[in-house]
Amino acid sequence: MAADVLHVGLGVPYAFSTPFFMAALAAVFVLWYRSERTLSIHSIHTRRRETFYWAAVLATFALGTAAGDLTATIGFGYLGSIVLYAAAIAVPAVAHRWGGLNAVVAFWAAYVITRPLGASVADWMAVGHDRGGLDLGLGPVTLSWTVAILGFVGYLAASRKDIRHDVEQ
Repeated sequence: MAADVLHVGLGVPYAFSTPFFMAALAAVFVLWYRSERTLSIHSIHTRRRETFYWAAVLATFALGTAAGDLTATIGFGYLGSIVLYAAAIAVPAVAHRWGGLNAVVAFWAAYVITRPLGASVADWMAVGHDRGGLDLGLGPVTLSWTVAILGFVGYLAASRKDIRHDVEQ
């Protein structure tokens, strides 16, 4: 929403808002690490750490929206943006699995990429054929994804299959 306010409301181009939100997210991570000496989500046991976490989430949302819209409007289109971000999200996974990338760094890198990937998928599904989309409409796409996500979260909450017992809580 912050990215849309800057772009639509104030006319700030995505080429400026994307690096701005990238810097904001970097600042959150730097301040969080300097304060807490960790960025691990498994160590969020205090109000301060939770505040840093939610600041990172909000900055990620803004960055992801701006980045997804930027790539969609500079020639990638929505489908091309999906391919770009799907490939990008594989990089931290591969680097962690086979390249020794730290798990916390891999998590946050992948997490940051989920937002432009998800936004690109939703936009591609919602926008009209004239813009390279499926023309399903914003309402049906939003409702469908909301139901799917709530169903998945409900399943995980009931089954507890997402709980890892080999990670220190």
